[in-house]
Amino acid sequence: MLEHVVSWLNDVVWSKPLVILLLLTGIIFSLFTRFLQIRHFKEMIRLMFQGEKSPTGISSFQAIALSLAGRVGTGNIVGVSTAIFIGGPGAVFWMWVTAFLGASSSFIESTLGQIYKRETKGEYRGGPAFYIERGIKGRTGKIYGLIFAVVTVISVGLLLPGVQSNAIASSMTNAFNVNPWFAAIGLAILLALIIFGGIKSIAKVATACVPFMAVAYIIMAVIIIIINIDQVPALFSLIFKSAFGMESAFGGIFGAMIDIGVKRGLYSNEAGQGTGPHAAAAAEVSHPAKQGLVQAFSVYVDTLFVCTATALIILISGTYNVTDGGSDAHGKPHLIKDHGIFVQTANGDKDYSGTAMYAQAGIDKAFQGSHYHFDPLFSGFGSYFIAIALFFFAFTTILSYYYTTETNISYLTRHASERTTKLWVNITRILLILATIYGAVKTADVAWSMGDLGVGMMAWLNIVAIWILHRKALNALKDYEMQKKRLGSGRYAIYRPDPREVPNADFWLKDYPERIRKETNINIDDYDKM
Repeated sequence: MLEHVVSWLNDVVWSKPLVILLLLTGIIFSLFTRFLQIRHFKEMIRLMFQGEKSPTGISSFQAIALSLAGRVGTGNIVGVSTAIFIGGPGAVFWMWVTAFLGASSSFIESTLGQIYKRETKGEYRGGPAFYIERGIKGRTGKIYGLIFAVVTVISVGLLLPGVQSNAIASSMTNAFNVNPWFAAIGLAILLALIIFGGIKSIAKVATACVPFMAVAYIIMAVIIIIINIDQVPALFSLIFKSAFGMESAFGGIFGAMIDIGVKRGLYSNEAGQGTGPHAAAAAEVSHPAKQGLVQAFSVYVDTLFVCTATALIILISGTYNVTDGGSDAHGKPHLIKDHGIFVQTANGDKDYSGTAMYAQAGIDKAFQGSHYHFDPLFSGFGSYFIAIALFFFAFTTILSYYYTTETNISYLTRHASERTTKLWVNITRILLILATIYGAVKTADVAWSMGDLGVGMMAWLNIVAIWILHRKALNALKDYEMQKKRLGSGRYAIYRPDPREVPNADFWLKDYPERIRKETNINIDDYDKM
């Protein structure tokens, strides 16, 4: 009964209106920002490596690594596989479009996260709950922020970690015949060692793992592309033709292609869903727009680089299939070939990492189908590589889930004593570790559905909030561009908001000016005279 109710609610929350709203938001924000994702592309890369950090805040690079830890997960393998299986090669094009437009939404929400961040117990905290309460004044903002925080803690902190750990355990069992309980215990120990160390510990691990896992995965795709280079022009032609229904084999699923491509693109890069601003707010920067631009670039990394790598591996190998556009009595799509989107286990559970198994076959086939003699060396290599990649992808995603959860626990207990806050943080840590263990050994269908439902509700709540507050982020961008033009570089841009426009941006109105005065003996109000 519960599964049917959750499934129905999921269909309502993740319906076409949400997909259209997120896509439309990306289009309008792109117009409002005059396509900053193109104009400031070089600036995004420069800011990512700018070394601003402090004992309180993490660097921009650490912030983007932490953000990518959440964005780059099993969805970059499983989600892309599913999109191609249901929507055909054209779904990849619509994922690209979604990432391009979503970069502007990511800028808005991440900049807001910086504007309304606060310093709590020696760390920066921020995110949708914070900017909802402080940006939307009065009782409405407080209740709205409370709802977002509670939904986030339940979905991201309790339901979704098990989904990621199950993907790790399944791939490890498939590749190395590791007992799921051993995988679960190992994950629990690693998680405990890291998350009990706080945000700095999590950021350090993310900084070490995320670049490595993303680069290694992309290098693998590049190797496959090089040894199958003769197929690449035809594949890109196939993607573009099928994206617009010009390829006869996929013309009958044009609507499904756009729908699944946009939906999986949004699900993967999370632009506008409210997860990215948590990491963005933790960064030490002199201007909120800096971190907004950095986080916009993270959308590119997630979808244009990592998801494209998965897509090319699958397309080169030819291990994909599509639906015939119809569905059965239960609403499940008819598949042209006899393949499923998940693997049914002996106890009746659905192993959603089953699509990753197709990706594994894809790597092996891509190597074996080349003009070079890779067969003896790389036979079965795909399962090993995907198992390792999924471990890094999914494990860092769990770390990101924890940080997001802890940030919202901090918000919910902001008026409590430090001892009470610490108690709830430790309870959250234990529950997340238990959820990870449970998910590794057994993931129920309802956990997937409830996790998806929670993320969908986060997206609805956040997208409405950033529409209400987007003008403040746009003004911050305008201010940054003006200072960049005047100073010749954005390196020295400092955010000094108008108290009448953002009266609750306490950090930028009080804390930051005081820090500048103490560190440099310069009154920030005299900055223009220098």
